[in-house]
Amino acid sequence: MTARIRFATPADYAAVESIENAADRLLIDRLLPEQWPPAPSGASRASEPGYVLVAEATDTGAVVGFVHVIESEKIAHLEQLSVLPEYGRRGYGRMLIDAAKDEARGRGHNRLTLRTYADIPWNAPFYSRAGFAEEAPSTDFHRKLVHVEDSLGLARYGRRVQMVAVLE
Repeated sequence: MTARIRFATPADYAAVESIENAADRLLIDRLLPEQWPPAPSGASRASEPGYVLVAEATDTGAVVGFVHVIESEKIAHLEQLSVLPEYGRRGYGRMLIDAAKDEARGRGHNRLTLRTYADIPWNAPFYSRAGFAEEAPSTDFHRKLVHVEDSLGLARYGRRVQMVAVLE
């Protein structure tokens, strides 16, 4: 497993959307929701304040995963991490998280937050192994995220948590 982590370009936007839809399939199959919205376009992710990094497999040149970090109100928030299921459990997700942390640190952030399901193995337990710990939402930005999750009814599928990695 070797990959190059780089900033997403417009040529990657279709892959970003496709990767998220494929990765969401794992969550859909586990949670069995009546409906699940399709992934936002890669262009819409890239248009938000922050950054999108992609993992490009060095052997094939294929984009196999991405991480999207939103920057808002002096907060760096990991909005989405997705890896193609056939490339899962090979370290790509961890490489993307480490790169997202490095970039956030380089932009002057001392914390990287996220929100996720507490009991899905590739959610909170994975992030915990990557250096994230649970914390309560304490900013307007994070309380807005909780409100959006509540309006979407995400808690009916399991406990939602906020997590933070302190960037040193």
